[in-house]
Amino acid sequence: MSTTTGTATAAEAPSPAPERLSWPPLIALSLGYFLVMLDVTVVTVAVPVIRGSVHAGASEMAWVVDGYSAVFGGLLLMGGGFGDRLGHRKVFLTGLGFFAVASVGCALATTPAALIASRLAQGAGGALLVPTSLALLTAAYPATAVRAKALGVWAGISGIAFAAGPLVGGLLVAGLNWRAAFWLNVPVALLGVWLTLRYVPAPAGRAGARGLDPLGQVLGIVAVLALAGMLNEAGAQGWTSPVVLGAGALGVLALALFVLAERRTETRGDAEKPPLLPMSLFRSPGFSSTAAVGILLNLGYYGMLYLSTLYLQNERGYDALGAGLALLPTVCMAVVAAPLSGRLTARYGPYVPMTAALLLGAAGFVGWLLAGPDTSYWLLLPALIATGLATPSTVPAATAAIVQAAPAQNAGVASAVFNVARQIGNSLGVALFASLTAGRQLVSGLHLSALIASAAFLAAALLALSSWRNAKARAAA
Repeated sequence: MSTTTGTATAAEAPSPAPERLSWPPLIALSLGYFLVMLDVTVVTVAVPVIRGSVHAGASEMAWVVDGYSAVFGGLLLMGGGFGDRLGHRKVFLTGLGFFAVASVGCALATTPAALIASRLAQGAGGALLVPTSLALLTAAYPATAVRAKALGVWAGISGIAFAAGPLVGGLLVAGLNWRAAFWLNVPVALLGVWLTLRYVPAPAGRAGARGLDPLGQVLGIVAVLALAGMLNEAGAQGWTSPVVLGAGALGVLALALFVLAERRTETRGDAEKPPLLPMSLFRSPGFSSTAAVGILLNLGYYGMLYLSTLYLQNERGYDALGAGLALLPTVCMAVVAAPLSGRLTARYGPYVPMTAALLLGAAGFVGWLLAGPDTSYWLLLPALIATGLATPSTVPAATAAIVQAAPAQNAGVASAVFNVARQIGNSLGVALFASLTAGRQLVSGLHLSALIASAAFLAAALLALSSWRNAKARAAA
């Protein structure tokens, strides 16, 4: 009892700004993000085995793979709002517990319905984890330079988890079975809970819960889920399918109503019933452009990651584990790139490393034009390394930029906006590039997609460069 009381008392007191990076809080908060990002891709290589095990059809397996990401993206704003209103530490711990229980459900599932329900529950838990982990990290490292380094490690671990998912899944399926991919989450989540309770303080100033904007939550969830559904189905059914067009119309309508509702709620100015997403954030210098960078970044990188996996397996004959190993260079780059980006961000601000990384990625995607039916893997290695360096270098810098652009009380919502933008980019990139390869040879579709990915990174670099110039002009004024 005394230990618990002491922990709670310490958690409520503001902690001094550390001059050096303290590792235990960073490990605790990174573990949650690691689990969320790993489970986005870990099941992709196990689809044939899972399908046979639970006797699932093609559409049911699509929900197993894509439903997780759709719910995760759809509920991110709600997770950020809950954290800002109810306390980030409390919501983060709830998300870890929810994710662990849902992972047990996935591991024990024997029917498609049970597996789908558990995967959707995992997505909901992840939506509570990601924005609150960033808000807690921001509070735990108030010193700008230390925070930038912490963001680099945090973002790097998540990038490794996302890109390593196919390799981890392949290893677990080859050595054990597909259920091991979900059992793995449980001890990691429990470790995260223990470290959080012991080392992560709750930010001060959470006197109690405020209104939670139910109308904004419903409209936001419908908008993101409908648009994600449109993008997910477009690759399989075509962009002119009634289902795709209907989902798109519903998403646009819900998004328009969401903006109107949030603007009205913010204009009303009721401190007890704040908007889920204050529209004034998008007028903050650098906020809108950084959110757009998130979309373009994930559109290019993860769209091409999806196509490169297809290329290695379908065109070059690699098995799931072989494809994961072949993509390992792009994963390993995050180990170096993200911490380096954190240090550069601490020294030069977010826009210099962001712009440089995006330009490197734009050049790297051009290297995929060398890909052919018999191209040597070593000729593609520079493209893998360049894009693998660019993406995890951009994420911590962009995260720092969007958090700096928002008021401190909206840190959770700001991080949620950036992650929603990235999830939209994921869905858009995979759907767009899949549709480009559907009606033509895989290699020609890969080449066209590489050019689009390069253009997306170049556009993002121009946005970052513009924000950098505007920031310098404001500082000089």
